[in-house]
Parts: sequence; structure tokens; C-alpha cells
Amino acid sequence: MPRATTASDKDLWGHALSMLLLGFICYAFPWSVFAAQPETVLRIQGSNTVGAKLGPALVKGMLEEEGLRAVHQTPGDHENEVHILGHDAQGKELQVELAAHGSSTGFVALKDGSADLAASSRPIKDAEVHDLATFGDLRSRHAEQVIAIDGLAIILHPDNPLRALTTTQLAAVFAGEVKTWEELGGKGGAIHLYARDDQSGTYDTFKELVLARQGKSLAAGAQRFESSDKLSAAVSADPQGIGFVGLASINKARALAIADGESQAMPPSTDLIATEDYPLSRRLFFYIKPGEENRWAKALVKFAQSPRGQAIVDQSGFVAQQVQAIKVQPQPDMPPRYRELASQAQRLSVNFRFQEGNANLDNKALHDVERVLDYLKKTDKLQQKVVLVGFGDPKADPQRAALLSKLRAMAVRRELAKGGVALREVTGLGDELPVAANTAEEGRIRNRRVEVWVY
Repeated sequence: MPRATTASDKDLWGHALSMLLLGFICYAFPWSVFAAQPETVLRIQGSNTVGAKLGPALVKGMLEEEGLRAVHQTPGDHENEVHILGHDAQGKELQVELAAHGSSTGFVALKDGSADLAASSRPIKDAEVHDLATFGDLRSRHAEQVIAIDGLAIILHPDNPLRALTTTQLAAVFAGEVKTWEELGGKGGAIHLYARDDQSGTYDTFKELVLARQGKSLAAGAQRFESSDKLSAAVSADPQGIGFVGLASINKARALAIADGESQAMPPSTDLIATEDYPLSRRLFFYIKPGEENRWAKALVKFAQSPRGQAIVDQSGFVAQQVQAIKVQPQPDMPPRYRELASQAQRLSVNFRFQEGNANLDNKALHDVERVLDYLKKTDKLQQKVVLVGFGDPKADPQRAALLSKLRAMAVRRELAKGGVALREVTGLGDELPVAANTAEEGRIRNRRVEVWVY
């Protein structure tokens, strides 16, 4: 006869069923589902140039400065997306989401509320300012934050013997009008074009500084990339290739020297990019809504402008905005007073520039006033050690050009005087020593600048 089921048997069966059910639940629903999910405290979208290396590095530095522990990075849900995570003092895991699909996407995300901060490798466009006008002026000093200086590097295969091009030649190459290296005085046969995609601020900058100025468009046959690093890798593997990337993505490729208008051919060197004299230099930005309440967004903007943040800019392969003295070699074709300065003084690694259409310092220049004052205080150069040299674009009357260039220098003097600086000299050299072509407004704006020299 079958044995009767006892209470002990029922307990065993119940335990076994419980274990089977628990096993099924763990299999069907991994434990991570039940684990506490990190809290997203900041969302950044925009430039691949910023988002590939610099953005994550700045976020990590900010989180560590805010006291988070075990800060680390993990891949996001899609390519060119990352999450940066860390634990606060209470052990809670916090997360910053960063998506780097192009500068244009950052402004779209600000508008629809899917981002708290936009990263951009170009200035905000008029149409984007209009679209975001309900949030305030995105061109205001608070909203527009220059976090680094970059240079568009025109890159070739390392074995390509070509050393320099003008922006006019570049435009003809990327428009497909110059088709062989032999037409440029080189060798190698057909030219293969590599370019960033349409969402890219890098492409927008190249289009504005090179193609549009010559009334040209990118050739249809150019290979397009969302990632600067992938573009650079493709060029460095193609002896017939030419492309453009940000300074941090030159990698194994070789960069050309570039001339614009009557300027000398300049390589994308740190000093020439820091002063924005290099023809294809550009600014990298964070844009934050005026009145933004997200404390993490405000903390990141503040950290990016700090000395530690700018050190991370330098470590990430871009050019920091920290002020340094540069020795300039005197040249026979320099104006006499400028050649004298080059012989006796040093130039600071900053140029003051102005808002379009007026004599007011632009947003970067306003921050640079503070940086220059800090440098002068630390080096004991507040009294009679500083010379300001103004430059401008050509005018019908050369004396007017000289006067306007000196007036720009005097505008900088007023700002430095507020910090206790007594200048040694203020001078204007008119349209001498251009760094860009004066045939377009962008070039004229670049030529309207004030240099700082110290004894």
C-alpha cells in the first residue's frame, strides 16, 4: 500500500516547489532588474568632437570634485553614447548620460527637454537661437561657455609629401574640382575625400571656413563619418586620402600647414590655436539654458572653466585657455614696432576678440580678462609691464584702420584697468599682419583682435 503523505513530506514538497519557482524567476528576470537603478542627474547631447573624449573626462573630473567615489564610464545604449557613474556619500549611484551624435542634435535636445546641456564644436546658429528663445538668450555670457580651443586639422597619409595648402586650394579639392595630387604639385593619382557627416559641428565649421567662402559644396563622392577618430584611421590607411578632423583626432595621420588670404601658412600648433591665429582654429562650447536649475549642469560648466578643468582640456588633446607667455621670433617683414616687441618682450597665449558688429568683447574675451589678470598678478606684471596691440581689417583710409585698431586695444585697457593694471603702451597696427582673408566677414572678425605682450 502507498505510504500516507505526512506533514514532513508536505514541507519538503513546498520547499522544493519554492526553490523551483525562485530558480525560474531568477532565470526569467535577472537579478539586475531588482537591483537599484542609478539616478540620472545630468543629460548631455551634441558634438562628437566634444563627446568622444573631452566631455566624459570633464564629467569624471566634476563628479570627483563633487565628492563622488568609484567614478567610472560604461557604454551607452548606442554607438557614441556613454554613461559616467559614481556613488555619493550616502552610497547612492548617480549617472550622467552623454550622447555624441553631432552639434545640431544638442540644440534639438535642449529644445525638446531631452538634454540639460548641449555640447557644440561651432557657435549656435541664428535659427537655433530663435528656436530656443523661449528659454532666454543662448548667446548670453551665462549661456554660451567656451570650454576649449580646437583646430580643424587637414590630414593626409603619413607618407604623402605635400606640406601646405591654401584655403582656396582646400575648397577646390573638397568640391571635387581638383581631382589628383599631381594638380597640387604632389604625387599619388586620384584624391580620395573623407568628411564628417551633416550633423557634425566639425563639418559645419569646415563648410563655413572653407567651402562656403569660395561658394562651393562638398563633392558627392566624399566618404562621410560620424566619428572623427574613425575618419582619421581611414585617412591614415589610405595613401591617396585627405580629410579634416579636430586636433585631438589627428592620431596616426599627418596634418598640413594652412594659409588663408595673405596670412603665412600655419601648422595646427598649440600656440597658434591658443591665440586663434591658425586659419582653421575654432572654439568648443557648452550651451546651458539661462536660468537652468540643474545643479549638476551648472557644476560642470563651472568646472570646465576652472584651472583643473582646463588641465583636463589639455590632457584630452585640445588647447586649454590657461594664459602662458610665448617667445616670438622677430622676422624682417614685421612692422618695426612689432619686431621690437618680438625682440624684447613675450606675447601672451590669448587674443581678445569682439562681438560681431560692435566694439564689445565677446564671451570668451570676458573670461580671458579674468585669466590675464590672474597671470599678471602671479607674475608681478601689473605695473608698466604690459603692451596691448590692436589689429583690424582694411579700410579705404589706412589712418582710419589704424585708429579703429587702437580703439579696440583701448577697450581691453579699460577692462584690465578695473583689475589694477597700469599699461606700458597701447598701440594699433591697423590691417598689418592679417591672420585670415578679408574677403568674408568671418575673416574680418578674426583680424579684429588685440594681442597682449609683457616685458
